[in-house]
Amino acid sequence: MKKLWSGRFSRSAGLDPAFERWQRSLPFDRRLLPEELAASRAYARALAATGALNAEELKTILSGLDTLEKKVAAEPGLLESADAEDVHHFVEAQLTALVGEVGSKLHTGRSRNEQIATDLRLYTRRRIDEIRTRFSDLIQVLLARAADFGGTALPAYTHGQRAEPVLAAHWLLAYAEMFFRDAERLAECRRRVNALPLGSGAVAGTVVPLDRAALAHELGFESVSANSLDATSDRDFALEFLQALTLVSLHLSRWAEEFFLFSTAEYGFVVLPDAYSTGSSAMPQKKNPDALELVRGKTGRVAGSAVALTLVLKGLPLAYNKDLQESQEPLFDAADTVVESLVVATGFLRAVAFDKERMETAARTGLLNALAAAHYLADRGVPFRRAHEIIGQAVQYCLENSKTLETLSLDELRRFSPEFREDFYQAITLEAVLASHDVVGGTAPRRVKEALKEATARVTKLRMELKASG
Repeated sequence: MKKLWSGRFSRSAGLDPAFERWQRSLPFDRRLLPEELAASRAYARALAATGALNAEELKTILSGLDTLEKKVAAEPGLLESADAEDVHHFVEAQLTALVGEVGSKLHTGRSRNEQIATDLRLYTRRRIDEIRTRFSDLIQVLLARAADFGGTALPAYTHGQRAEPVLAAHWLLAYAEMFFRDAERLAECRRRVNALPLGSGAVAGTVVPLDRAALAHELGFESVSANSLDATSDRDFALEFLQALTLVSLHLSRWAEEFFLFSTAEYGFVVLPDAYSTGSSAMPQKKNPDALELVRGKTGRVAGSAVALTLVLKGLPLAYNKDLQESQEPLFDAADTVVESLVVATGFLRAVAFDKERMETAARTGLLNALAAAHYLADRGVPFRRAHEIIGQAVQYCLENSKTLETLSLDELRRFSPEFREDFYQAITLEAVLASHDVVGGTAPRRVKEALKEATARVTKLRMELKASG
């Protein structure tokens, strides 16, 4: 296939075959065909508005682009086997073959430098919307599972050690908060993605008097780029997207790790679903949490994509450089990986079972009411640091005598402080301990109920935003 730039070169000379294969981007940027066709249609209309195309030429080009889209849909191998350099070359060559020389007029005033910048912004915007939609699905399942827990409690951990009891719903809502932040971060990234580079030309701005604002409006961009040098070489939006996806993967990894731990016999809070587990080829009794392990493992892949693009951009002079071709594969791979991880995580959460009885038993044992006991004394005028010491001594006594705070007699308790009364036992029940954390963001039942209601409203709002932008 004739190169778009071949006029400058000797007709007898050809590219080295190894270099030819190595420098082509069509094998991976062909996935940008929908974006390339959309941008080309809008650009054709913008050209016609300047008089660079007449009405008949515009009609022919638009018809040819429609035919090409249908042809590729009917013959996927056409795109896969083409010997074009990139998706832009493919569209131009195919369009010209379909409609004749008028097809080459579409490139009037346009450069591949701005085409790829436009296509990547359209692609990134679309994937952000897709990933935020996946988040809305995941959060909805999280909230449904949280609501199912009712008053079930489990231990919360600090330093990997049991700390205090919390409602199981409160535990799941912690992950919902992470994922809400991810969705919000992606929305902020989308605003910076949504500036149109088309009209920037190769480096200095197009020579055609385009109405760039109208072009931006047609393609759904909120603004146009302010500087042609920056517009054709900017990949900040892609790097920001990859960095946001790295945080998504980190949050998914934390979730997967905790469910992984809680599914072990040592915890036993999570019952792995068969549909998201595998077995051992050697040990017949095994059920392995492969879905969780892979979600956790994919984090390195996504973070690696962000690092790869960071190093591509480091030290690049203005404006476009072929190095920027290396921005595409990390972008595509990370977006695919995160979407797949979210799909698996959502399905897993929908299918997983919980051993509520074991959770509850763990929440009622292990001296997790010690802080509540210290606050009991503090409420009676004992300075907290002294109350902390008194309960610490009582805990040590319990450990030495195989007892718990609630099984100590009043006489035993008064060895440590005369402030203990009969109402102490009620103050350190699981129900009382949970209820005592009665602040916004706390695990008191009424606060968790409020948090569930608020989170439901937030995910509904997210869905409405996505519907409006779609």
